[in-house]
Amino acid sequence: MHHRALAHLRHADPVLARVIDDVGPCRFAVRDGGSHFDHILRAIVYQQLSGSAAATIHGRVIALFDGTASMPAQVLATPDESLRAAGLSRQKITYVKDLAQRVHSGALPVHDLHELADQAVIDALTQVKGIGRWTAEMFLMFRLGRPDVLPDLDLGIRKAIQRAYGLRRMPNAERVHKIGAVWTPYRTIASWYLWRSLDAVGARRQPAKCARPRTSSTRSHTARRSAKPGRGR
Repeated sequence: MHHRALAHLRHADPVLARVIDDVGPCRFAVRDGGSHFDHILRAIVYQQLSGSAAATIHGRVIALFDGTASMPAQVLATPDESLRAAGLSRQKITYVKDLAQRVHSGALPVHDLHELADQAVIDALTQVKGIGRWTAEMFLMFRLGRPDVLPDLDLGIRKAIQRAYGLRRMPNAERVHKIGAVWTPYRTIASWYLWRSLDAVGARRQPAKCARPRTSSTRSHTARRSAKPGRGR
């Protein structure tokens, strides 16, 4: 998919072509380990947490269960105190148990999500407490590998577009879609490159660590200090 996508994006949009050149090879990959339920549970745990803290809490939560298809029922049977001890906030416990209840009852056809159209997946997932459109779009992109997803309200996407296209203001969702229309049907790969372009800019802006230049005034000050008694090493 990457080779065809890159050829299309380069031809369709010269600005994005420069972004692609700056970022380099496409390393977009789908997270296909575990089940759909595992992936959604992980997304809830990771909300508003740093990567290392979220990974620790997620590991503790998963350790409470055996990882089988009966995991939703196990989540429902787990006391809130056990989930709190694993590091989940009370709000996230509500979200996790709502997810488990919907899957267990069949209200959320989690095992069949990959068979649904993009909007149907979004509609299904956003019925769960704590899951908004952005989380559903990340599921489409990084779990299901859907090729034509553009998270129009994502702050990183908007910042990257503003920078790449030299816009005075950060674009709203409507303008993001207007600019990204030519990327179809590979807007997922375009989005990945936009995110990575911000990483590339950050890396270039890292200041080099070097010794402070010693001016004549600095040397004079150092000489005066070293001449004072009691300053020997």
